[in-house]
Amino acid sequence: MSVSAPVHIFIVEDNAWYGELLEYKLTQNPDYHIQRFTTAQACLDHLGEKPDLITLDYSLPDGKGDQVLQRIKERLPEVAVIIISGQEDVRTAIGLLRQGAYDYLVKDEETADRLWNAANNVRKQLQLRRENERLREQIGMKYEPGRAILGSSPQMQQLSSLIEKAARTNITVSLSGETGTGKELVAKAIHYLSPRRDQAFVAVNVAAIPRELLESELFGHEKGAFTGAISRRIGRFEEAHRGTLFLDEIAELPLDLQAKLLRVLQEREVARVGGGQPIPFDSRLMVATHRDLAEEVKQGRFREDLYYRLLGLPILLPPLRERGQDVLLLAESFLSDFCAQNKTTPCRFSDEARSMLLRYPFPGNVRELKAVVELAAVLAEHDTIKPQDLSLRMQNGNSTEPLPGQESLRAQVAAIVQRYLDAYQGNILQVAAKLQIGKSTIYRMAQNNEVRLR
Repeated sequence: MSVSAPVHIFIVEDNAWYGELLEYKLTQNPDYHIQRFTTAQACLDHLGEKPDLITLDYSLPDGKGDQVLQRIKERLPEVAVIIISGQEDVRTAIGLLRQGAYDYLVKDEETADRLWNAANNVRKQLQLRRENERLREQIGMKYEPGRAILGSSPQMQQLSSLIEKAARTNITVSLSGETGTGKELVAKAIHYLSPRRDQAFVAVNVAAIPRELLESELFGHEKGAFTGAISRRIGRFEEAHRGTLFLDEIAELPLDLQAKLLRVLQEREVARVGGGQPIPFDSRLMVATHRDLAEEVKQGRFREDLYYRLLGLPILLPPLRERGQDVLLLAESFLSDFCAQNKTTPCRFSDEARSMLLRYPFPGNVRELKAVVELAAVLAEHDTIKPQDLSLRMQNGNSTEPLPGQESLRAQVAAIVQRYLDAYQGNILQVAAKLQIGKSTIYRMAQNNEVRLR
């Protein structure tokens, strides 16, 4: 699916003049394809065309907005529906939003402009979803681990290109990047795109295996080779025969085993511990580390000859903080998965929560983002994740700086007041009454440039 594909919009409005006004406004974007309907039934009859956005008049001759919205969502749960009403009723608006409406606009002289802004937001979200689908198709997303490779940033587009190139040959791949960036997931993506996809993918975390067991784990052992070796054990190189062997945290491999690994790779055969018969193998090798291997060589902790043997195609995974809007794409994917797996009501992120996610540096990268999103889904009230649901904390507790993405209470209060001012067209009396605060408080916040008055 092309990211630049037109956005298909239904305008459902029984007032012909007003419908023409909305259509005229939206057609200023050449990527918008507009269809107008004057009745709810006409709209429902054409849902098979799968619009991306529907603007729905709340009071139609043949149906109220809540009833029509329900029928639309039953057939197209992902379509964005913007309700346009001639009356300002907060309870009705809240009810419709909880029912799944994307937005609620009151008819006045600024409705067309607000609709334009809302449609642009829908278009941006649609582009993210389309890019998501394009990447799934591009790297063969028929397996769950590939979800963490989603992204539309330039870095991830380059990564996708390298994955495709690596999958075409048997070249050794060396993956580097911070912890939590998804190195094993990229290795799996390469494997599942390669001709070896129907064979085993064997992953070994070198750092997680005790030193005294590591040689046996990699190369296997014969019965009686050492105390406790009560039977023959096939090593990971043999397990990966005709498939892919992934050695994670390769920089943690002891120097003596580095020499043995080098010989194995040169000869393309292994000898089990306690055995003398060499066993040929045919496996594709990929390695990963969060360390700088070149620096490890310089410091004498890693063999230079093995370094060049393993270098092959180097792939550097970017940290999440450098991937821009990918944070939201991944967050929405993780959230959707979590809600589906736990059979809970689908959630969405508030604008403030999305802003916080974009500003936070995520020292734990994709792994941390996934944990934050899943916890937020548990903590959220109703179906909206708000800033207070996001557990964004620094990994070390000794920083006195304000946490990135963590707004002060004063800033959060100002944001709430501003939302109400926008919703009530700057009517200070109404906002003060709704929030149960004094008018002077709002005026003081405006004087301090914390909020804007119309």
